[in-house]
Amino acid sequence: MKKMIPIWLGLLLLFILPTQSHAAMFDEVKSIIQNDYVGEIKGDLNRATTIDEMIEMLDPYSAYFTKEEFDAFTNSIEMTTVGIGVVIEKHEKGILIVDVIEGGSASKAGVVPGDIIIAVNGQSTADLSIEQTQALILGEANTTVEIKFLKEDGSTTTKKITRLPFSLPNVTSELLYGNVGYIALSSFSDNGTTLVKNAYTKLKTQGATSFILDLQNNGGGYVSTAEKLIGMFPNAPYAYKLKESTNTYLEPSISQSVKFPKDTRLLVNRFSASASEMTAAALLDQNAAIVYGETTYGKGTMQSLYPLSDGSYLKLTMAEFFGPKGTVVKNVGLKPHIVTTTDPIFKAHYDSVAKKLSNYKEGKALLNVPTSKTFKISFNQPVKNSLDTNAIELVELSGSKVEVNLEINNNQVIVKPVKPLKAGYQYMLIAHPTIQASNGKALKSGQYLHITVKES
Repeated sequence: MKKMIPIWLGLLLLFILPTQSHAAMFDEVKSIIQNDYVGEIKGDLNRATTIDEMIEMLDPYSAYFTKEEFDAFTNSIEMTTVGIGVVIEKHEKGILIVDVIEGGSASKAGVVPGDIIIAVNGQSTADLSIEQTQALILGEANTTVEIKFLKEDGSTTTKKITRLPFSLPNVTSELLYGNVGYIALSSFSDNGTTLVKNAYTKLKTQGATSFILDLQNNGGGYVSTAEKLIGMFPNAPYAYKLKESTNTYLEPSISQSVKFPKDTRLLVNRFSASASEMTAAALLDQNAAIVYGETTYGKGTMQSLYPLSDGSYLKLTMAEFFGPKGTVVKNVGLKPHIVTTTDPIFKAHYDSVAKKLSNYKEGKALLNVPTSKTFKISFNQPVKNSLDTNAIELVELSGSKVEVNLEINNNQVIVKPVKPLKAGYQYMLIAHPTIQASNGKALKSGQYLHITVKES
């Protein structure tokens, strides 16, 4: 059996060079497939005459790379490449856009996650692999490629997109209202855990006391990075259960010196795949975090890279992974603890802040308010005129406090946002117990409520 280099899970960026077939490698590739491949073989390997024919019989995650293709492939995991700026996965109708890189040429052309590439320069992608589609899309920088997209509403559109070099920020972070640290990881790159730990430490110094880790649209990367990231969570001693062609075993996580709080919230969506799903499954099975969002992609398989004798590489599905307690991922995905129909950051931020308001009461939510909404808070007795400007706060969820003007009208406080609310966003209105009645008595408890704003 060939020596394997570090296991990789995940989706690819559009940048790889055209796949080439090498007849001399045929028997070598065939032997590896027969010994190590896990999954259905759609056809008879003995009837295949080329490497490409054998690869077409395997699942969409297995592939053959020339040396040049492999170099570009590893660049994708590290988030540096030349292309149109999208993350993709194979789809029955073509090539699915999982994520669109902000500032890339695809983003500027109006491409969005969920779009499906159904043709490139007039050629259908329905029966093409990711690598074959990439060969059609890629070319010299500043040249154009014509791509036809199937939109989620069933309509189609064709766009000419310029190929450009770009580099991706793999980790972004921000301190949200309520000392909630937000960290988003785009890819499980080799240094992904180090970047997350650095972001965590920075946010802690800024005052973060709770955290949200965002793996939405993250298509995966190195397994070793997932093992380390899982090791940042208390109560997560195991990373996954692995079923290979010959045995099944439980793999421990790699414990880290930096640990997330036990109430950390993890965000996933339908485009969270592979290593993202491995992480989510480990945290779900071991109750090590609170998971929000949509059911994940459902990849659930692991690939290894086999270096071949001519310098080329075979990426082959060699195992299926499960949550540590056996939770199935493949083809079904993972259902979060808290399912959301909008961006889960809103609900996760709301819950993070609400947990810290232990002596407050939650009011009835206000749903689908207009962007021009003015809020009126009524009390059972007149309110003292000298109201602290921080006594009532309007918070943009996923962000910070919104500037408002407060007006007192006897037993009512009118809250007027200085700027219109954002369409499709969500907010939190908090009345603190520092509010006093005209006789000087303070509220017995504070109050808070959830607000959603109409889409434009």
